[in-house]
Amino acid sequence: MKYFKIGLLPLIIFLLASCNKFGDMNTDPTKSSKLDPSIEVAYAQQRFSGSVNVRERVGLILTEPLVQHLGGGWANQYGQFYQRNQAYMSALWEDNYPNDVKNIVDAELRSRNTENKNLNAIARVVKILVFERLTDLYGDIPYFHASAGFTETELSPSFDKQEDIYKDFFMQLDTAMMLFATGKDNLTNDVFYKGDISKWKKFTSSLRVRLALKAASRDAIMAKAQITRAFADGVMESNDDICMTRHDDNLNNYATYTGNGMSSALRQGGFPSGYRVSNTLITQLRTTNDPRLLVMARNYWDDQPGSNWDTRIDVTDQVRAQVGSFGVNATDFIWDDWKNTITVQVPGVGPVGIGNNLLKLQVAKPLMANSAPFFHLTYAETQFMLADATLRLNLSLGGTATAHYQAGLAAAVKQLAYYPGSTPVSDAAITQFIADNPLQSGKELEQINTQLWVNYFLNGPQAYANVRRSGFPVLTSGYRVDGYSDPDTQKMPRRLEYPLSEKTLNRQGYNEAIERMGGTDNWNKKMWWDNN
Repeated sequence: MKYFKIGLLPLIIFLLASCNKFGDMNTDPTKSSKLDPSIEVAYAQQRFSGSVNVRERVGLILTEPLVQHLGGGWANQYGQFYQRNQAYMSALWEDNYPNDVKNIVDAELRSRNTENKNLNAIARVVKILVFERLTDLYGDIPYFHASAGFTETELSPSFDKQEDIYKDFFMQLDTAMMLFATGKDNLTNDVFYKGDISKWKKFTSSLRVRLALKAASRDAIMAKAQITRAFADGVMESNDDICMTRHDDNLNNYATYTGNGMSSALRQGGFPSGYRVSNTLITQLRTTNDPRLLVMARNYWDDQPGSNWDTRIDVTDQVRAQVGSFGVNATDFIWDDWKNTITVQVPGVGPVGIGNNLLKLQVAKPLMANSAPFFHLTYAETQFMLADATLRLNLSLGGTATAHYQAGLAAAVKQLAYYPGSTPVSDAAITQFIADNPLQSGKELEQINTQLWVNYFLNGPQAYANVRRSGFPVLTSGYRVDGYSDPDTQKMPRRLEYPLSEKTLNRQGYNEAIERMGGTDNWNKKMWWDNN
């Protein structure tokens, strides 16, 4: 795993180091001894949802279509219709290891054994976030010696077993909570919580629940112990505790990352783009009287000269009155299932034609603003996971499964108010939504995890992980018979295949990993925690 691509911060490190004389033979000449690890942590935090490279290829093109949140665009075929594309499958790996992994591992090491206990704890938690996404998508990955590929001493780090990685995650969380208990240092560069350690503790515990639920099918005893501890330590208590990145109002390119990366990805495919909301999601929202439908997805008229994402005219009400709300089917491009043009009245313009492309719902403007937040882990997610754990593992976690589920429903609707310009849903509508969707005997886990799937909208990797973990919702196949789909993949793939560069530069580690999978690196193979 030898890389020569370096990100902005590693480049700064190298330039700083090259300006000094290497007089001390005991000093590593490739690193700056004075680099502030808090900057490295902030760098990893900001890039997690600000990297267009990752959010476009891994989110918009692969995982969002895989779980049938979005689809219809030409590039969606690789996830939506199960068509292998090595470049897209490799994107997260080849982006994260030389950037996020390099910096967060270095930050955690630099802040050890110092007075900066809170900083070290945060570095450990952010490191888990980075590696959770990697292992949940690929399976076995370089973890314990992940930074070895950036030195000349070890060019072939081993691929660690996902089971061992997850067990270490829990140990890292233990250490982080211990450090938070005694840390006194103030944090000035914290992107997520601006140094609020009380919120970091709740996030850390809630993350423990998420990780434990993924491992539950393989080790229920361990999962019970971890979730019980997390609840005792204190999980998120309201939407005020949501872990999010509040992005700047900047349109990112592949070298910047302060704006929302998904927003930039949705916009740069040309205007108007073919990306649309999936009918699978729309049907779920419509049939459950979910008030989020018209907050998350809208119809826009965008044919006027000089139109852009911000100046599109909303025609949702006019379209709904004539033909209702719909998007793209699981096996369709936007031009399939063709819809005839209708005429609507646009204020200040007059009658205009709304054709096939515009009749299919798009992501609502507030959710794809440059400054749209990215939710790393929410209170709603936490409540749904507690409801799942209560039923699946027979745990007592401060309330019934129904109580957790209902709290999750309310919180999931209310969190949409964090999107700039979003219209808040009334309390009456939320109360009615909860009343319309009680847990049904024998279907509780399906309902809970379907709501988690909705809650993960625009967070494709987590939605994909939870569908595989829980088995819900049961998605129709995106397989097409006309050559767009791989012949050996008629059901949703279970992982991403490794980059070809690993086969060339890290043959030993690569071969050991695929031997554990039965001898082939195939995206239909299940990873350790995927036992559905």
